This record gives sequence, C-alpha cells and structure tokens, in this order.
Amino acid sequence: MQDEMSKASAWLKPDPYIIAILLMVVLASLLPVRGEAAIWFSWLTKAAIALLFFLHGARLPREHVIAGLVHWRLHLLVLGSTFLLFPLLGLGLVQLPTWLLPEQLAAGVLYLCLLPSTVQSSIAFTSQARGNVAAAVVAASTSNLIGVVLTPLLVGLFLHTTTGGISLKAIQDVAVQILLPFTVGQLVRPWVQGWVQRHAKLVSYTDRGSILMVVYGAFSAAVVGGLWKQVSALELTVLLVICVVLLAVVLVVTRQAARLMKFSKEDEIVVVFCGSKKGLATGVPMASILFPAATVGFIVLPVMLFHQIQLMACAVIAQRYGARPGDQAETRSAS
Repeated sequence: MQDEMSKASAWLKPDPYIIAILLMVVLASLLPVRGEAAIWFSWLTKAAIALLFFLHGARLPREHVIAGLVHWRLHLLVLGSTFLLFPLLGLGLVQLPTWLLPEQLAAGVLYLCLLPSTVQSSIAFTSQARGNVAAAVVAASTSNLIGVVLTPLLVGLFLHTTTGGISLKAIQDVAVQILLPFTVGQLVRPWVQGWVQRHAKLVSYTDRGSILMVVYGAFSAAVVGGLWKQVSALELTVLLVICVVLLAVVLVVTRQAARLMKFSKEDEIVVVFCGSKKGLATGVPMASILFPAATVGFIVLPVMLFHQIQLMACAVIAQRYGARPGDQAETRSAS
C-alpha cells in the first residue's frame, strides 16, 4: 500500500520544468522586459529558437522518418487525431460565448488544437507502458515534421477572424527560424550527431532554456498589454476545465479507435499517447513567430495548462498500462 501511495505521489509531483515555466510567468508579471531591452531580448530569443530546431534536426535519425512508411495505419491514426480530431474539437470549443471564453483565449485554445504531438514525453510514456517504442519514435517525430509546415497553414486558415490573419511574412519567419535550421541540422547530422549524443545534457538545457526565454518574452509583452487585467479567475477556471475535457475526449477516442482497428496493446499505447499530446516545445516558439507580441501570452496560456494536465494524466495511464499482466513482448499489429 505504501509503495502504491509513493507511486501515486510521484505521478502528481509537478515537473521541475513546469515549475520553471511558471516562475517565468511570475517574473514577467513582476518585472516584464520593456523598450529597447525587449527588442534585444526578442532577437536573442529568435537565435535560441533557431538553435533549438537545428539541434532537433541533428538529433532525429533519417531512418526514423523512412520507417514511418512501414506502419502506415498506426501513423495515419495518430496524425488523424493530431491534425483532424483536435482541430474539429477546437472549432467546437471556440463557439463558447465570449463572456465565458474571450476571443483571445479562444484563439489560444484553437491554436493548442492545431499543434503537433510531443516527442520526448510520448516516447517516455510509451516505454513506461510497455508499448511499441519504435513506432512511438516514428509517430511523434513524423507529427513534428509535418506540424512545422501544417500548423502555420492551419493557423492561417482557422484563426484569421480572431488574430487578423497570418501574413506571408509570418510563414516566411517560420521557414527561416524553424524549418531552415531543422533542415540544416538534418544535412549536417552525419558530422555532428556524435557531438550531440555526447553532449545530451547541453542539448537538453538549450532546448528547455529557449522555451523559458520565449515564455518570459511572451508574457512580458502580454503583461505590458494588460494580460492579467483582462483574464479573470472565472476565465482561468473555464480554461482549465476545457483542457481537462479536451484531453479526456481525445484519450477515449484514440483508445477506442485503436481497438476498432484491432491493434495490439503495444500499438494501442502508441496511438493513445502520441495521438493525445500537444507539443509545448514546438508550440511556444511557433506562437512567438505567428502572433503579435501583445497576444502571445493569451495564445500560449492554454498550451501551458494543457501540457501540465497531459503529463499528470498520462503518467497515471502509463502506470496502469504497464501494470497489465502478460508477456512484455506482445505481438505487434500488422502495418
């Protein structure tokens, strides 16, 4: 019993990274960066974003992308959840009355639904749940590759009424700050992959540090623009409930879809974890490029809330999957 209680407390323990992100929100609320300093900080952040996606490109083995073609039914289901089911649910949620969910927060909820899946946590939870880790690597990586191109297009298509539209310059900025560094990372991977592997901690610090910089800059601009004067406690509560319900619906749908398609338990786990996640590491930097600085804080607030909720919920689900009886090497479904 004590062992189970200790495991439960570990599931619910806040992620130090999430705590650091929340501290950036507090710091931005108390000491937002302004004026000339904000301009220099913005350029520094753009450089950090470019470095982040260069490292992502250098880390991702090309064979993982090619391997994605093999198990096509699984990957189509994950992509369908990420870029079809989520957006449809998001379009429904933004119909809530503005007194309950203001337009800027509604835009953030819809933006959340247009993001690609996570990579690290999807793979980690799949491993804990004794799922098909190789398929999870491919599914999550493919989602991110497609999302770099597809998410800005979907944002331009669905958010034009609330954000004023996504300009050609914004698309170009995504290409220059995200797609180009990622492509360069892939091209030079044969020469730098060894260094990247040997300095995994440094890469991780760069990854997380760049996100912290974006969060601080985004919330600084939002605070200067009156973020906390415009978001009430009721609206934050509604946002929290929306994130919980959204995640619950997608978890149920992905699980049932995998079972209807007669996937093995290992592959079901991949669909559930990769198909229900939304990536903070991609979403926050991309928001800083796609949206005006004063609105980015509103946009990323739902993303941050959903990220913490999905970590807590999926930790519990992974433990339950992992505790199932049977041989760990279950038969995988045919592709």
